[in-house]
Amino acid sequence: MKKNDTYKENFKFSQSQVVKFCSLIGDLNPIHLDEDFAKKTRFKKTILPGFLSGSIFSKTLGMKFPGTGTIYLYQSMKFLKPMFTETIYTVYLKILDIDYEKKIALISTEIYHDKEKFIEGRARITNKKIK
Repeated sequence: MKKNDTYKENFKFSQSQVVKFCSLIGDLNPIHLDEDFAKKTRFKKTILPGFLSGSIFSKTLGMKFPGTGTIYLYQSMKFLKPMFTETIYTVYLKILDIDYEKKIALISTEIYHDKEKFIEGRARITNKKIK
């Protein structure tokens, strides 16, 4: 890993994954679960819970880039637009800075659909793979 290294991967969430996530954490907000309710909102359909959307950062950092052994130290997220089920998004990660001695990296974390940005943030992680 070195400064300016990047990683990207496509992903999507299904409504059944939303239901499981909401059930697991106890978030029964109808904006995520009830199509009839959601039709009456400005979004016109159910939206993904923000932290389900952002969970792709944890999955990607922990499994792909840099991978297993990753420990989160910090994550910021700014939710710019609502995200929807069955839509293909792309997670983009970019190493902004690395402290090789402490094995800590600062990473830009973003989610896009086409050229529109939906989430932007930063993660600070540690991993023995940082050399």
